[in-house]
Amino acid sequence: MRIAVTGTPGTGKTTATGLLESRLGGDSDLPDLQVIHLNEVLEREGFYTEVDAERESKVADLEALADWLDGRDDVVIESHLAHHFDADRIAVLRCRPERLEQRLLERGESEAKARENAESEALDVLLAEAAEEHGLESVYEIDTTDRDPADVADALAAVVTGDREPSAGEVEFVGYLE
Repeated sequence: MRIAVTGTPGTGKTTATGLLESRLGGDSDLPDLQVIHLNEVLEREGFYTEVDAERESKVADLEALADWLDGRDDVVIESHLAHHFDADRIAVLRCRPERLEQRLLERGESEAKARENAESEALDVLLAEAAEEHGLESVYEIDTTDRDPADVADALAAVVTGDREPSAGEVEFVGYLE
């Protein structure tokens, strides 16, 4: 089984999957899946083609990442890039753009980068990419705006176990752009 957890930076992917990771396998009802934080792999293995100075980010080498992931099953792949890879279920974490922008500024992102990510969230960019690549029947949208990380981890656990129905297109933030 492969679960991808994706979302715009700042939606809570790393925190929620960290909590989920502590619940996987062992005495829980959850399967024993390994959590892969793909951005750490990108950094550690140097799987990027260039550094985009304007966006203050590395341009991922998706082919190298796909090759690295090949043969790794029974995993939860966490990253804003996770939906670009083979997966059985795609959880897309969402957050109200105003709150997302605030979170990003609080963690030291530039105003331009925080605004760009908030606009991306309002336009459903990653949700649309995930639905296009994997089909609506594989996408699970989770609004993290007013949820604590443990509750988001609970929602992810329900995706893992199949106790949650696919749900793409239920969250809407386009009003942010007005």
